[in-house]
Amino acid sequence: MKKISKLLIRSFLGPFIVSFLISVFVFELQFVWLYLDDLMGKGLEFFVILQLLAYFSARLVSMALPMAILMASVMTMGNLAEHYELASLKSAGISLLRIMRPLIFSVFIMSVGAFFFANNVWPIANLKFRTLLYSITKQKPALNLVEHQFYTGIDDLAIRVSSKNEETDELGDVLIYDHRGQRGNKTVIRAKSGNMKQTEDERYLVLRLYDGYSYDEQKETAKPKDKKYPSVSNSFKEQILRIDLSSLEFQKADEELFAHAYEMMTINQLDNTIDSIDVKMERRKQDAIKYIYKNTAYLRDSVQLILADHTSNAPTDKSLLLGFGHSQQTRILDAAQKLARQQHDFIDNALKEVETKENFKRRHLIEWHRKFFFAVASFVLFFIGAPLGAIIRKGGIAMPALTAFVLFIVYYVIMVVGEKMAKIGTIDVWLGMWLSTFVLFPVGVLMTWKAMNDSALMDKEAYSKFFKKIKNRLAKKDVAKA
Repeated sequence: MKKISKLLIRSFLGPFIVSFLISVFVFELQFVWLYLDDLMGKGLEFFVILQLLAYFSARLVSMALPMAILMASVMTMGNLAEHYELASLKSAGISLLRIMRPLIFSVFIMSVGAFFFANNVWPIANLKFRTLLYSITKQKPALNLVEHQFYTGIDDLAIRVSSKNEETDELGDVLIYDHRGQRGNKTVIRAKSGNMKQTEDERYLVLRLYDGYSYDEQKETAKPKDKKYPSVSNSFKEQILRIDLSSLEFQKADEELFAHAYEMMTINQLDNTIDSIDVKMERRKQDAIKYIYKNTAYLRDSVQLILADHTSNAPTDKSLLLGFGHSQQTRILDAAQKLARQQHDFIDNALKEVETKENFKRRHLIEWHRKFFFAVASFVLFFIGAPLGAIIRKGGIAMPALTAFVLFIVYYVIMVVGEKMAKIGTIDVWLGMWLSTFVLFPVGVLMTWKAMNDSALMDKEAYSKFFKKIKNRLAKKDVAKA
């Protein structure tokens, strides 16, 4: 039996590795499409892009693992069934669960590893990815002058050229607005031609301009009514501008900007944060209740009040406001309306603050459940894929890949719907995050039971015989009625 176990594990690991790499690659394509605009034209080094892809791939491991396990289990058991190896093992008195035992043990180890990966590696990868992506999005475009367009990537400069020779870097009709150390377009330089060249360390851009002039508006010292708008205009045959390109250099942001986000936390950190949010919510509720009791007096009837009659000293039913003059009544009503609005605004703000904290808490709870979710999902999908492979009795890649893809799409759609509902508070977080598991777990149990009993779930002949029986019964009923 040990040889059979080793054979099964080797048969499983090959398709698993291939399926895992394919899954990661497919999800990587999604990343490329999402962030392509942010990466283009930034002049990034290949190592920076490679780092970004590596961090994003680490974030995809937990999602690619269930897909890979599902596909590998279908392929492994399908190959065994197609070559009648599974039937031979069963005829020797070995049950299906005993045959699957080494695979179950292997998947269990992978699931435990997926949990520790999601709890320890995933937060670090998320932090590195978010920080690096933020740095890239803030990175200014690389120096690339386009004809008849102003380039503003360099701080305090706007450069426009009418023509540009890509091979020699010769420029035609150069217009420069220089804002360095001043506000507005007070310094303007224009030249008929020029060329540009970067220094060897690529720190500076050297612009040589020919046959041009510069216009420099001087600082006004006179009073506003006596302004003379002084300016200096110069013409030149050749002028050299040395422009600092440090603003175009890639600068990585501080990781502390994202270190406290829920995606960057472990389970212990999430637990502490959730407890802290609960304490703040309860404190805010108590403060609101104390404020309301302190500033509000409740009467049994706020409209009618029993007042003593000044003549007979007998209690009569009169309006509370009748004891005051018209102007006093107006002031009292205005003050009451103002107080009511204040109380309403205070309560409304308190409720909104509590609701915001509740939404924030839900995000942390979702991330908490996610640590366990993908590990359990891998195990559940295995008990769907392995029995299904034994039932369909098809090996290779085409049929198992199609089956696994359809099942994973169903699982993924239910997962996304459940998570969305949990985020907006339509259902409890635990129910939303485990909705796909609750739906697919009975399917796994059914598939396993069918495979153990050699069910003809995917047998066309069995279905054709079933429909023939129904057709014959209906025909007999029609003859009997006639």
